[in-house]
Amino acid sequence: MEIIVRFLQENPVQFLATIGMDGKPKVRPFRFMLEEDDRLWFCTSNRKDVYNELKNHPFVELSVASPEEAWLRLAGQVVFENNLTVKKRILEANESVRTQYRTADNPVFEVFYLD
Repeated sequence: MEIIVRFLQENPVQFLATIGMDGKPKVRPFRFMLEEDDRLWFCTSNRKDVYNELKNHPFVELSVASPEEAWLRLAGQVVFENNLTVKKRILEANESVRTQYRTADNPVFEVFYLD
């Protein structure tokens, strides 16, 4: 897990593939937030299309490549969890997320991990 986390941190723009609400594939830039309890955590807003896509079709793939052309592809099922500890850690570590959501109890701030 340590090697995966380091690779994701060193290559912060990943691409998340989902199934859109129209049944067609969607791919968008995404960003790994942190590792906690051997889980890879991410976040989003429950007002975004990707949230509804993930709730309706929770199986995803995440792809990332380094400038040296090493790459990683992860597949899994998204599990949403209202984990305040993870939310607080994400807010502490990421200024842009903190600016957007401000507090861990913000009702639009969602966190999920890949199972």
